[in-house]
Amino acid sequence: MSLNTDRNVRCLIALELSPGTQPEHAALNRTDAETLAGLLAHDLSLLVPDVANFDLTLAAAHFDPAEAVRPGWPLHQRLIELYARAPGQTLDARVIALGADDTGEVPLPLQCDVDMRGGALRIMPFLVSARVGQTEALAKLADTLENELLDRGMARAETALFLQNVLGAKIEHVRFLTLNDLIAMTSMQYDNMGLTAVWPLIESALFAPNETTWLDAGPEPLVKLERGEAHMALFTPEAWRAHYGDAQDDEARIGRMLKFFEARQRQIAAVLETHGIPVVFDCCAGLTDARAQL
Repeated sequence: MSLNTDRNVRCLIALELSPGTQPEHAALNRTDAETLAGLLAHDLSLLVPDVANFDLTLAAAHFDPAEAVRPGWPLHQRLIELYARAPGQTLDARVIALGADDTGEVPLPLQCDVDMRGGALRIMPFLVSARVGQTEALAKLADTLENELLDRGMARAETALFLQNVLGAKIEHVRFLTLNDLIAMTSMQYDNMGLTAVWPLIESALFAPNETTWLDAGPEPLVKLERGEAHMALFTPEAWRAHYGDAQDDEARIGRMLKFFEARQRQIAAVLETHGIPVVFDCCAGLTDARAQL
């Protein structure tokens, strides 16, 4: 499913960091942000020359990838709002850079989640935007970016070195992606992590927020996603045994199984909350149908 509107294509710079390292700075200052935006515009124009005909807006601050893959697409939505308020609209394409303010502080819309620092991949969101009369051309450009960036979107060495220097980071690779590319990569990553069953909940929250979606496939935890909240069943030993059809009476074994089960619940809850999906734990006691209690 495309995330692009008739006015904006949501994209990002992906920074693959050296293992065990983190950038020293959360965002670029205004001058460096403008320089990076110029380098980005140049790199993109070499890959897809038509990009030069459209506005480009960059948030020169880095985030965890999951911060971009949340209901409502908050990172790019903030950027769309800031772009709409940017002064100086002209007939010529503009390159707009947003970074730290004159005191070195990072404005609130560009602040990353401090609890999500430390990952090996960081992203910087940017937009390619249409001006008046460009919506049809932007739709064609969006298709081209979707087809080209994932395979060919490596930044030039000059751009990667600049980012490494101004962020104080050890960066192994810098590439450009669309938001759709990032979503597909996230889904594959969860498959590799044994979290395949969780992705339909996230996908529903992203693309069908008004629908009710269940994770009800033993031995996975029971979860109902409804109205943007994930309701997860907390079981007593008796209720757990009834729901998952375990007829054995070995209490020690049941205790061990429940510990593993509860660890899995915590893992899934952490993943959902990382994507901005609140988790509510609902107690399911006795032998009543657990689904009916969520």
